[in-house]
Amino acid sequence: MSCAATGTGPPDGADSPVVPGTAARALDAGLPTGDEKTAVVRSMFDTIAPRYDLVNRTMTLGLDQRWRRHTLRALGLPAGSVVLDLACGTGDFLRMLADAGHRPFGVDLSWGMLAHNHAGRPLAEADGAALPLANASVDGIICGYALRNFTELAAVFSELGRVVRPGGRISLLEVAEPERGPLRSGHRVWFRRVVPLIGGLLSDRSAYRYLPRSTVYLPGTDQLRSMLDRAGFSTVNRRALTGGLCQLLTATRRGLP
Repeated sequence: MSCAATGTGPPDGADSPVVPGTAARALDAGLPTGDEKTAVVRSMFDTIAPRYDLVNRTMTLGLDQRWRRHTLRALGLPAGSVVLDLACGTGDFLRMLADAGHRPFGVDLSWGMLAHNHAGRPLAEADGAALPLANASVDGIICGYALRNFTELAAVFSELGRVVRPGGRISLLEVAEPERGPLRSGHRVWFRRVVPLIGGLLSDRSAYRYLPRSTVYLPGTDQLRSMLDRAGFSTVNRRALTGGLCQLLTATRRGLP
């Protein structure tokens, strides 16, 4: 895919702030930060790419497809829109976007994931913090389960604000944890113990031990809203899906369309 890069500065005076607390939590948990995290994430997804879809369907009991459909509906763009699937992986969102009449393309940090992407749509290997796209060149961006894997999330949000046109939309799906009750307790057992077991049996054990622990990289809801506001987005909304098993962030790029 040929893309024109025309600068990577943050929009509207945003300055890509450091997210308070997340780096410290990662270090306390023995997780990588900075360039080491980027290398670990790329290598991990290269490794698990061949069986990524199988493990996803198994560990979510098929609910991941329902959550993705909800994320696509929440994007709220008309058919024919140019939509970037950020961290596109093996292409679930690309296929859904195409079926909905959009003009999708994907980027991913992992070459292994792109090699197993069979959506038949344009693809590029790129870091979310340095997208090879022109300013205001897409109508929307969709992203599934990648926020915690970006090394500099504020810089990624700044890039979203740069490449999404005024009036465009973003819809970002990520893991979460129910706030209270039996669902919270059950989720903790499933996500922290059963998911690594399933991942170890079907794919790479170390990767699926890492993924549940990687939630410490996620900022809180108020921080996420503030970061998106600084990146040029308004009407930032956060919804809990299926009792809080996942979270969905949506927002609109400020400015006149």
